[in-house]
Amino acid sequence: MAMTATPLRLSTADPSFEAEFQRRQHWSADTDVAIEGRVADILADVRERGDVAVMEYTARFDGLQVASMAELELTQADFKAAFDQLPAAQRDALERAARRVRTYHEAQKKASGESWTYRDEDGTLLGQKVTPLDRVGIYVPGGKAAYPSSLIMNAVPAHVAGVGEIIMVVPTPVRGSVATGGTGTATATRGERNELVLAAAHVAGVTRAFTIGGAQAVAALAYGTRTVPKVDKITGPGNAYVASAKKHVFGTVGIDMIAGPSEILVLADGTTPAEWVAMDLFSQAEHDELAQSILLCPDATFIDAVQAEINRLLPTMPRAGIIAKSLTDRGALILTRDMQEACAISNRIAPEHLEVSSRDPHRWEPLLRHAGAIFLGAYTSESLGDYCAGPNHVLPTSGTARFSSPLGVYDFQKRSSLIEVSAAGAQQLGTVAAELAYGEGLQAHARAAELRLSPVPPMRDPR
Repeated sequence: MAMTATPLRLSTADPSFEAEFQRRQHWSADTDVAIEGRVADILADVRERGDVAVMEYTARFDGLQVASMAELELTQADFKAAFDQLPAAQRDALERAARRVRTYHEAQKKASGESWTYRDEDGTLLGQKVTPLDRVGIYVPGGKAAYPSSLIMNAVPAHVAGVGEIIMVVPTPVRGSVATGGTGTATATRGERNELVLAAAHVAGVTRAFTIGGAQAVAALAYGTRTVPKVDKITGPGNAYVASAKKHVFGTVGIDMIAGPSEILVLADGTTPAEWVAMDLFSQAEHDELAQSILLCPDATFIDAVQAEINRLLPTMPRAGIIAKSLTDRGALILTRDMQEACAISNRIAPEHLEVSSRDPHRWEPLLRHAGAIFLGAYTSESLGDYCAGPNHVLPTSGTARFSSPLGVYDFQKRSSLIEVSAAGAQQLGTVAAELAYGEGLQAHARAAELRLSPVPPMRDPR
């Protein structure tokens, strides 16, 4: 029996649309209670026992039995060797992708990442000092689920921001071990390394790297061990255990975001080949069964054509089973009254990836307020943004694009306010501050401001 994928067909003209639409949109970000408990135990253990706990969990979950943490650290020589042994086409692709990502983030830094000051009429200096984080940790999925593109997207903007040290953690599980909580019995000292990830670390300039993963890797980065340095912020995708651990350690360190399943929304006016749109829907559905792919289009005939292409192309996909379940359980092909309504619905969804597959995408772009990334025109497939277009592919999911942004240079910087009040400025500001402080009942605040009002005693000579 042929495998099929049947995304939900909806029409905004149907009375039941709103209820059906809400049901299809629903996804819970709540982490399984059992996972939360196991993660909390792992974090506490790593915080208490450091390297020893990290090695024990790495043996248990990844099947890597080592005598010391030194065996779990990757070196710059490992990165360079991995890069050198790649086929020339892959080396070139890595370097071109990293160069484009760096160029984009350099422009981003110039636009928003510089310190600034000004002086008012009293000579008071006000401004903001922008400084990079000292050390960040990047989590990169490992083993079979290896994403060199994610490494580039996390490490390059950190470099551009001026971060001093970039610490990578990447699990290298022994084939057949259970990476999320099993009782792995393998005793290998070298797991399944992905050479493309190591080569990407060479291209992106990772400082240090450890072959550890899961909640124990997040704990090691957040709290520090004798071997793994404590970082200021942790970024990068991971499984449910990694996501839960990042939530637990937030506050001790910064994190980028808690990512949900991948999403794509295609706004189509019917002028793009249906085959292209179907494959773009596949591009997110193949990530996992919870990924969501939605088409919004005012042309019923075109929607029929896309469904036909889904049926034709699905058997050719290596991950056909995952695509079919994703499209059937969470996908939707929605007939709208017009493109304006499609844009309004898109804003409600606030998708991670938004393709405007239209002959005139700039006509609709001003109407689109909420999306992680907007891909304009039929030739702009979402996959180009994932790998090499330049903008970051770490994007807000699950509707959080309504209030959050893609990963960028600004995520690896912090800002300090600069205030230098002149003697003349103190006369103006002091009376205002004292008045408000007395109103709040904070007399010391008020007196500290009043002491600087004229006549001001001469400053003490520090000699």
